[in-house]
Amino acid sequence: MRQDGRVTDRDPVLDPALMRKHYRAEGLDETELADHPMEQFARWFTQAATDGVVYEPNAMVVSTADAEGRPSSRTVLLKQYDEQGFVFFTNYESRKARDLAGNPYVGLLFPWHAMARQVIVSGTARRTGRDETAAYFRTRPHGSQLGAWASAQSSVISSRAEVDASYAELAARYPEGEQVPVPPNWGGFRIAPRTVEFWQGRENRLHDRLRYVAQEDGSWRVERLSP
Repeated sequence: MRQDGRVTDRDPVLDPALMRKHYRAEGLDETELADHPMEQFARWFTQAATDGVVYEPNAMVVSTADAEGRPSSRTVLLKQYDEQGFVFFTNYESRKARDLAGNPYVGLLFPWHAMARQVIVSGTARRTGRDETAAYFRTRPHGSQLGAWASAQSSVISSRAEVDASYAELAARYPEGEQVPVPPNWGGFRIAPRTVEFWQGRENRLHDRLRYVAQEDGSWRVERLSP
């Protein structure tokens, strides 16, 4: 390997340009789709969750942009979905939450590589109600409840010891079995989709891409995109 990090002998294990995965022959046809994108998502999510080949099928990449249009992305866990959209929870003082406060447009990506599938969502975010937030918070493990208090997410800290000390203090204040209050600066976002694309990998990189587009009357138009 040269000093600039490039592989000189074109090692197929290390050279990204030589990495190849051959996708499946079976495709995705318009006649197979559900009428509503969230119903189609439920079908694919069920397969991803039960086939046993996708690690954390509810992991999704959430992409936001601040008021000046500067983007950022991170992996977040989906915690609920229904006809109204996709829900995740976070610290409302985190970078993504600050972005969404100034610019509610958001992108989601479910990268189910093991199935040669992706689901790509664009939509708008709004906060969930406090009752819904509290109901979900009560389902979290005790340690995760404490963690929501211990971490001032996205803020600069002096060291790992600062977070560990905060957690230890909270664990002493709220031992296992004692109810932990919901942090006032913590809650959910519901992403209402405007487009939902179902991407199925195909042979020769001729993938199937079918996208639902929301219409003014509440219906959905399906369009096929060139791979």
